[in-house]
Amino acid sequence: MKESSGKAHRLVSGLSLLYGPHSSVTAHTSHGRSRGGRRLGTGEWSGRRTRTAWRRRGVAACLRPIRLCRSHSLSGFAVISLSRFLHLRLPRRMLLPAVAAAAAARAASRLVLVPVRLSAARCISSLKVPWKRDPALDAAIARDRRFRQASRLVREVLLSPGRRLLFRYLTKRRERLKLPVRVPTFLRRYPTLLAVSAPPEPVASPSPHLLAFLDFASRLYELHAPLLASRLAKLIMISSTRALPVTKIAAAKRDFGIPDDFLVSLVPRYPGLFRLVGDPGPDASGNAFLELVAWDDRLAKSVIEVQADKEADVVGIRPRPNFTVKLPKGFYLKKKMREWVRDWLELPYVSPYADASGLHPASPEAEKRTIGVLHEVLSLTVQRRMAVPIIGKFCAEYRLPNEFDNAFTRHPGIFYVSLKGGIKTAVLREAYDQNGVLVDRDPMLELKERFVAIMEEGHKQYLEDLNRKREALQKYREDAGCKDAKAEIEDQLEEEWHSEDSEGDDDTDDAYVQ
Repeated sequence: MKESSGKAHRLVSGLSLLYGPHSSVTAHTSHGRSRGGRRLGTGEWSGRRTRTAWRRRGVAACLRPIRLCRSHSLSGFAVISLSRFLHLRLPRRMLLPAVAAAAAARAASRLVLVPVRLSAARCISSLKVPWKRDPALDAAIARDRRFRQASRLVREVLLSPGRRLLFRYLTKRRERLKLPVRVPTFLRRYPTLLAVSAPPEPVASPSPHLLAFLDFASRLYELHAPLLASRLAKLIMISSTRALPVTKIAAAKRDFGIPDDFLVSLVPRYPGLFRLVGDPGPDASGNAFLELVAWDDRLAKSVIEVQADKEADVVGIRPRPNFTVKLPKGFYLKKKMREWVRDWLELPYVSPYADASGLHPASPEAEKRTIGVLHEVLSLTVQRRMAVPIIGKFCAEYRLPNEFDNAFTRHPGIFYVSLKGGIKTAVLREAYDQNGVLVDRDPMLELKERFVAIMEEGHKQYLEDLNRKREALQKYREDAGCKDAKAEIEDQLEEEWHSEDSEGDDDTDDAYVQ
């Protein structure tokens, strides 16, 4: 820093060269004289130079500090402010060259050198990538529509006291549950979910199939408790404060496969990893935080780094960790965007678990870290996708920019944003094949598959009962239709007999001709 300051002072000492040597001009103070013997005052010109010539020369003088900075090896700093001082502080009539140099020298005593990172990368905010619909991934999200509706309905009953809820109260919550049909109609279509008692006060409670499913879920949570604990620890380790609010964890717990009662069934089992601070309340809505007790270097590895280590074990050479870019079929990027992506991928990988406080928010490295955090968060989910508003709840803890959702569209080869269901859903593209089938399967995905199997079993019974009713109705209509057909034939014969007697054969001939 001292060497740079010395260079700056040497630069300022030569500011009299800004306007170049003038053979016909001799600079003086306000009490000096020119060669022609004319007394000079402030704001007056000397020599035979005209005012127009000095104005033209002033344009070039404004650019000379840049050339001088380069010649003095000050390209890594922003010099504040030599050319700006000359440009703003000059009076209407330009000062004498010597006066300007002296004023700049006095201002240079307060010269400030601000470190600036020079980068040839394009401004990230100016990158525009068109959004293109992916039918396969949209269909994968649309297939889970009934599952989401049924899970909301079942959760409403399971969270009630004693797992029992009056049916008339349940029917009034259709809008909150976002059901497309009335609650009785939905339960008739999926009868294996809930059992409804007889009138006059029907009560909704878990069905035997649902009770068996709950027992299976408890065993599955018990089996994969270490996996869920490490997943929860990773989410906390990404945070800059090594802590997360309990309310935000509760809002995203189902996406990560964490049980509803994780504060009771999961956190107390690992006291060396988690610490609960504050009172979460009965419904986890209080002012409480879940802190990380000890940092674990084994968990502080992203999915991309783990994959690079696995490849190193197979090949023998560890490749550089980087993102997998898989553009959809028919997607085209403009040349400028392709060049930016190529240069961006060549940058070193920034781990989401590393300290990012020293990164400039507008730098390409910060963009790399943001994409790494989003990639890691989606990789920790069960279905490798997550609603964008839920990810936005962690912006402050994960140091994500306010417009982080634009990063999904800037990198269409890594992510996809679906608009199905009236909400933005971020999908990790590498986890799905070209048909929209999840290939990166999570162990907790078995829970969803078992619940869907119960739904399909009940829906199959509903369709069988519906078909039996339709067949019985059709048979009844056919039996009633035969009797009606005999009566209609007799009536038609009588009408034809009367018409033949009254109208003769002309109508028959006309009909035949037609």
